[in-house]
Amino acid sequence: MPAPERTVRDVTGLLNMAGHALSNRLAAALADVDLTPRMQCVLVHALGEERTQIQLAALADLDKTTMVSTVDDLERRGFAERKASATDRRARIIAVTDKGRLAAEEGQRIVDRVHAEALSSLPDAARTAFVQALGQLADTTRDQGPQPVRRARGR
Repeated sequence: MPAPERTVRDVTGLLNMAGHALSNRLAAALADVDLTPRMQCVLVHALGEERTQIQLAALADLDKTTMVSTVDDLERRGFAERKASATDRRARIIAVTDKGRLAAEEGQRIVDRVHAEALSSLPDAARTAFVQALGQLADTTRDQGPQPVRRARGR
């Protein structure tokens, strides 16, 4: 039986391959300043304004467990600390230290460089259009469709 004819390129496959390669390049580059992409993302969002762990997790698209371990790593490195919220004694604010601010600034230079290198094979006009289109695609597909199935772990 012949395979069905493909009439459109496998967009999911292309995005996954490109995303995987770019994620690996970014992780390797950020490792030079003792950061992971997740840690960089949390630091940048925490620098923007006073935010709780829950708010930062939502902005960084991290689940609660991953957020806790990410903040633990940031604290161990001296990049951030948990502080009590002035408005809600149950909430913890993630405060970026001076060392964390410097790491986030260097990390952002690295992120910008890696992204520029990844897009450098495209002409300037195509680069701008691609980034805009990708942003629009991400915005319109973020909350569409079924959520991944979470299965109980085997015993």
